[in-house]
Amino acid sequence: VMTATVALILGSCLILGSLGKPSFPEQEKDPKFWNTWAQQTLKNALGLQTLNQNKANNLIFFLGDGMGVPTVTAARILKGQLSGQSGEEGQLEMDKFPFVSLAKTYNTNAQVADSAGTATAFLCGVKANEGTVGVSAAAVRSQCNSTKGNEVTSILKWAKDAGKSVGIVTTTRVNHATPSASYAHSVDRDWFSDAEMPAEALQDGCKDIARQLFENIPNIDVILGGGRKYMFPKNQSDVEYPNIAKHSGTRKDGRNLVAEWTEKMKDSKGHYVWNKQQLVTLNPNMVDYLLGLFEPGDMTYDLERNSETDPSLTEMVDVAIKILKKNPNGFYLLVEGGRIDHGHHEGKAKQALYEAVEMDRAIQRAGLLTSVHDTLTIVTADHSHVFNFGGYTHRGNPIFGLAPAVSDVDQKPFTAILYGNGPGYKLVNGGRENVSTINYQENNYQAQAAVPLSSETHGGEDVAVFAKGPMAHLLHGVHEQNYIPHVMAYASCIGQNRQHCLQHNQASSLRPTLSSTAALLAAIKLLF
Repeated sequence: VMTATVALILGSCLILGSLGKPSFPEQEKDPKFWNTWAQQTLKNALGLQTLNQNKANNLIFFLGDGMGVPTVTAARILKGQLSGQSGEEGQLEMDKFPFVSLAKTYNTNAQVADSAGTATAFLCGVKANEGTVGVSAAAVRSQCNSTKGNEVTSILKWAKDAGKSVGIVTTTRVNHATPSASYAHSVDRDWFSDAEMPAEALQDGCKDIARQLFENIPNIDVILGGGRKYMFPKNQSDVEYPNIAKHSGTRKDGRNLVAEWTEKMKDSKGHYVWNKQQLVTLNPNMVDYLLGLFEPGDMTYDLERNSETDPSLTEMVDVAIKILKKNPNGFYLLVEGGRIDHGHHEGKAKQALYEAVEMDRAIQRAGLLTSVHDTLTIVTADHSHVFNFGGYTHRGNPIFGLAPAVSDVDQKPFTAILYGNGPGYKLVNGGRENVSTINYQENNYQAQAAVPLSSETHGGEDVAVFAKGPMAHLLHGVHEQNYIPHVMAYASCIGQNRQHCLQHNQASSLRPTLSSTAALLAAIKLLF
C-alpha cells in the first residue's frame, strides 16, 4: 500500500493552479489521501517495535561532509526534480532508514566544529580539538611534542584487530581530515606529506599523514579516493597530468609510497589503480587488497567528472563492498562524500547538492549489496554549513531558482538558496547584485551571502544521524557525536564493550547441546 501511495504522489502530474497559484497534485486536495498515507506510515512504524538485535557482521559508515539538515532537504528536492517530480514529497535513500537521531557536533575547543575534530569523535569515540585527528583533546594543534601518549584508536582499527576487512572510500584526498582520523594520529590535519610539515615537527619525530596511511594499520584492505601527489617523490611527474607542476609529487623524503605498497602486496592479490577503466575491469574475486588514487588532489566534483576516466562515488563503493564482503568475519567500510563541504565553502550550492545526491546513490548501491539482517549502516554529517533555502517558494520551485517575490526593501529578485557568509557577497553600484541579470543556474554560480568571506564557514547546529540494521535503535534522541562508534562497535562485538557478545555466544552454544539431548531422549523413548 505504501509503495502504491508513494507511486501515486510521485507519478502525479502537477495540476496547474489558476491565477498563478502554486500547482500541486490533485489528490492532495482530498483529506483521504493524507490520512491513508499517514495510517500506512503508522503501520510501518508499529512493525519497528520488534527490534533488530542481531549481531552486525558488517558496518558501513557514510559521512556526508558538511551535510547539515538544510543540505539533506535541498538534496531531496533536487533528486526529485532530476526525475521530473516537484521534489518535496520524494525520498532520499537515507530518508528510508527507520531510525534517526541528532548528533551534537561541537569540538572540545570549538562551538562550531571542523572536520578533523569531528572525525576523531565519530571514528575514535572521543571528542577532540579542531584541526587534530586521532588524538585526544590533551594534544595541541600543530605542536608535534603533544602527540605522544595522546593517541586514540579508531573503529577501523578495532574492526581490523577483530579479523574484519576494512576499507576507506572518499571523494577527497585519502589523507584528508575525515579518512585520516581512521588511521592517523596527527596534531595537524594539514600535514598531508612531509612537504607540508614544519622542520621542527619532523625533527621531533612526527610522521606525515600519507605515510601513516600505510604504516599505522598494516594491510587496510581497500583505499579509494584522491591524493596521489602526496605518495610520490617531490617533482615526480603525475601519471595523468604529466609535466604540470602543481600535480607532481610532493614528498621530500624521496619515498614512493605507492611503489612500496605494490611491492609489499604483489603476492597478496594486491592491485593499484589510478583510473576508472582499471577499477571497473577488476574482478573483485581475484582482488584482496586495492589501492586506488584517481586524482593528484581531491577528486573532481561529480558535475564536472569525466565519466570515462574518473569513477563515481557509487562505482567506488560498489567495488569496495564486493571485495570486502568476501571475508566471513565481515567488514567495516568508511565512505565519505567529502566534496559536499567543498561546494558549500565555495558558495557553489549546485556543486554541493549534486555531491549529496551522488552520495545518496552510493547509499542505495550499498543497500543492494548487503542485508539489514547483518549490516549496520549509518549515514550522518560531521557538521553543517551556513547554507539555507527559503523565500516562501511555491511547491515544485526549482531548487536553484528564484523566490516568487522581489525584496520589499531593494526591489530586486533573490534566489531561494542563500548563505549566511561566503564568497557570494557582491556589491554592484553600491547595492546587492540583481540576480536576474546573470545565470544563477550555472554550475559554479556562487549564491549571495550576507557577510563577505573568501570561504564560507561551517554551521554549528546538530546534524542528523540515520541508521538501519542491527542495533540501529540505539541511535535515538540527541547524543554527543562521539557516541556513534560506540554503538557500531557494540553492535558488531568489537572494541571495548563485548560482554554481551560472550553471553550471547554462550546462549547460542547451548542450543545445539539442548537439541542433541532432546534427540537422544527421543531415541531412548523409541527403544523402550
